[in-house]
Amino acid sequence: MNKNHKLQQQVEFSLGVTPTLAMGESAVAGEDFAPPNSEPLSSLVPAVREEAQKLVQRLFLASNGLAPKAVLFAGVDASIGCDWLSAVTAKVLAGNVSGAVCLVEGNLRSPSLPRALGVSCDRGLVDSLGESGSIREFAVQIGSGHLWLLSSGSPAQDSMTLLNSDRMKERLSELRREFNYVVMNAPPLNSFADGMILGRLLDGVVLVLEAHSTRRQTALQVAESLRTTKIPVLGAVLNNRTFPIPEAVYKRL
Repeated sequence: MNKNHKLQQQVEFSLGVTPTLAMGESAVAGEDFAPPNSEPLSSLVPAVREEAQKLVQRLFLASNGLAPKAVLFAGVDASIGCDWLSAVTAKVLAGNVSGAVCLVEGNLRSPSLPRALGVSCDRGLVDSLGESGSIREFAVQIGSGHLWLLSSGSPAQDSMTLLNSDRMKERLSELRREFNYVVMNAPPLNSFADGMILGRLLDGVVLVLEAHSTRRQTALQVAESLRTTKIPVLGAVLNNRTFPIPEAVYKRL
């Protein structure tokens, strides 16, 4: 057995744990979420659900009345489970509130949320920008609960133009009115400007970092760029952190 034991479902949600990324007064430290597609959202194991519950409680359900209602999840780098994390967060949030929660595919470059949720969506956000009708007409309800999905729908030929359009601003404002909570994902911030654009239209951004992969300096630069453009950084999630098993414990395994 490897002495480096990877706690598969581990999350560290920080609003102040990491001094250089300190963004608030409280923090949640727990276990990392698994990588994308490693855990079906239809049957989250208790460890994942528990850590997601902590994240949701601290981020969305604060008792001070100042909790955000529309949040963007954005990875610093590519392939670090941001889409999966946003889907898990929306699913758990929907199970904790009486109002409607809309999970929105903001990653128009490589959309994956319908696959993560096991649904098929012919129309979505891209289609809503060029068509009339309520935004709910482009979303699908997941099961019989409070969770809805607004996929990307049709392929985006020019995502930057779409994201910067007045129509996008109108549709996001409509999402805020139609749904009690909005959880959105974005392409990696270190590669594309999409997250910066979307972050200005929502209440803030949660950064997603990959343990042993995301460079500290890169994360700091991204966080500083967000602050410079006056986009609130609500916290950071550290994904797939590895803990060494102490020697004394290892000998007993």
